[in-house]
Amino acid sequence: MPHVMKNRTISRRTALRGAGVALSLPWLEAMAASANPARPPVRLAALYVPNGVNVSKWTVEGKGRDFTLSATLEPLKSVKDKITVLSNLWNAGSKGGDGHYVKEAAILTCTTIKKTQGADMANGISVDQMAAKSAAHLTPLPSLELGVAPVAIGVDAVVGYTRVYGSHVAWSSPTTPLAREINPKSVYERLFRSGATGQGNAAKMDTLLLDRVLGDAGKLRTQVGADDRHRVDEYLSTMRGLEERVQRANSTSRTAWKARVPLDPKAVPTDRPTDHAEHVRLMMDMIAVAFQSDTTRVSTFMFGNAVSNVSFRFLEGVSAGHHDVSHHQKDDDKLRQYFLISRWHIAQYAYLLEKLESMKEGDATVLDNSMVLFASALSDGNSHNPHNLPLVLGGRGGGRIDSGQHLTYTEDSPLANLYVSMLDAFGAPVERFADSTGPLQGLLKS
Repeated sequence: MPHVMKNRTISRRTALRGAGVALSLPWLEAMAASANPARPPVRLAALYVPNGVNVSKWTVEGKGRDFTLSATLEPLKSVKDKITVLSNLWNAGSKGGDGHYVKEAAILTCTTIKKTQGADMANGISVDQMAAKSAAHLTPLPSLELGVAPVAIGVDAVVGYTRVYGSHVAWSSPTTPLAREINPKSVYERLFRSGATGQGNAAKMDTLLLDRVLGDAGKLRTQVGADDRHRVDEYLSTMRGLEERVQRANSTSRTAWKARVPLDPKAVPTDRPTDHAEHVRLMMDMIAVAFQSDTTRVSTFMFGNAVSNVSFRFLEGVSAGHHDVSHHQKDDDKLRQYFLISRWHIAQYAYLLEKLESMKEGDATVLDNSMVLFASALSDGNSHNPHNLPLVLGGRGGGRIDSGQHLTYTEDSPLANLYVSMLDAFGAPVERFADSTGPLQGLLKS
């Protein structure tokens, strides 16, 4: 497993250098020259927050368009008409098992993960990857997985689950979590290489590296047992997808992808953020740049791994770690700090939405053409409650999302119904996702 993950990380970075093609003018200039401009693409992102929220400060008053933002959601006031607050959804597949991993690893898959301490993990395919597979041929990067904390290793002895589960929300198959990038500078360099003019030696090097990695993986397959061969096969499938991407990038007959806006090579962010807050903001910027340039249309971001205990002492009035205050035991001071941390996360989400809203695309904005989900797999962290999850969907999905509402559903309606609706708006409709019973009523415009 470690060998496979290492090779995949190396190959994903190097392959991107071969995916570059000529840059275009910014979108508005390019589109102005056409009497029938193409419709802007729809983007999908999911921002995951560990440890739940202070429920009493999250709950929204009012329904439909007549609703008032709660104290936690107040930072979203400037984009209130571009968001949809969703109440009473849950993931039934997470109702059993431990306090965190079963719920948090499956936030985007809506399945029940396999309890394991080792490499034989099993989850489901996440909604972001369902979308990415439908649009992978249209952009240099099929998807962009981001985080701020390294992958946790080892086994959580308290519950008997590998910590790897808590480090991934994006899964390309039931057994394949996708590696996340946590270095902002590396992310920007990946985006820039994907849109760089010319290919030359970089493309040749990509092909050579891919050939070498695929060869090594093939040899490894003959040296391991049946279970590990299955893992290697999954890896080879991923690598062949990258191989096809490099070949497509080098093909003179393919339809050339063009960036919707140019990326400035001098705008590379630091690779050493000074603190957690700066690190998160830089990653929000990376998602915005990736979506605006159309380098990818799908992204996930993890504010922290499951059971994250990041210190929030940088917030005035907070003196403890995130996981610690989530186990508030109804202590007033811990609940106060829990609220401040939850509100800070929403403020970062609002920052991203406002940034996308400032990016114009014809008569609309990038936010109008996006769906950006804010989600936690728990409501109250103290009780590890998976009911009535804290969920906000930002953007209008290219005009398909009827935003500016607080939609409430019957208790314990399937979270998967939201994903069915989002995939429909993205242009990758499915009849069913996990335990879905249909699209969410009232979310999509007819």
